[in-house]
Amino acid sequence: MSDRDSRFEVLSKVPAVTLGFWIIKILATTLGETGGDTVTMTWLGETTANPVPNGYLIGTAIFGVLLVVLVFAQIKERTFNPWLYWATIVASTTCGTTLADFADRSLGIGYPGGSLLLLACVLGSLLAWYRSVGTVDVNTVTSPREETFYWITITFSQTLGTALGDWIADAGLGYSGGALVFGAGLAVLAILYFATRISHVALFWAAFILTRPLGATVGDFLDKPVAKGGLEMSRPIASTILAIVIVVLILILPQRPGRHPGQADAHA
Repeated sequence: MSDRDSRFEVLSKVPAVTLGFWIIKILATTLGETGGDTVTMTWLGETTANPVPNGYLIGTAIFGVLLVVLVFAQIKERTFNPWLYWATIVASTTCGTTLADFADRSLGIGYPGGSLLLLACVLGSLLAWYRSVGTVDVNTVTSPREETFYWITITFSQTLGTALGDWIADAGLGYSGGALVFGAGLAVLAILYFATRISHVALFWAAFILTRPLGATVGDFLDKPVAKGGLEMSRPIASTILAIVIVVLILILPQRPGRHPGQADAHA
């Protein structure tokens, strides 16, 4: 790339959307499911005979504070930091797990009501982002304003994905069946990406949302009782293994920021 070309390009604060990105994203969403369940169900005993009162709400508060701290650090960071970025993603997906469980169960609106409420939140966030910036392309995430919209939208999408995963699994397909459904949905989106002219931005957000229920159903498959179609693995052990795999992948897979053409002049 020539010096002239480089003046017309500025690096994004989020990673380039590659195959490696999607692999780590799916593992991060699975970790979010097992990690969130570890706190609310195992440690706080929300699904046991003697749960801590408001366990889902407490879990959401814990991960919500962690998410706010990490988002603030991410926004303050001047350049793309893969460790900080993926830590924030894991925090958002874990917070999404506990928040979705709180909406679905503690509020009593069920999976359909929780999913519709959260879908409205995602669409509202995207609309506000678009009206403020003129685009919802993740490659434009180069300033605090875009980053704020980005992380709000991501957190809502992670929460929506959790509710969708639980809804489909409990509708009769089970955890493995739900994983197949959402995996097939992602395969269809990949075909549309390469074979059609449908907006890549729209396909990205659709895929981003679908990776969350895929991770949710896989996570539930790992730690739920055998009688309910799971493998009944220890939630803390499953979470630890997933975290180690993610760290290894971040180390071995190329981590580079996305690029936003045509904006560097304003920063020259």
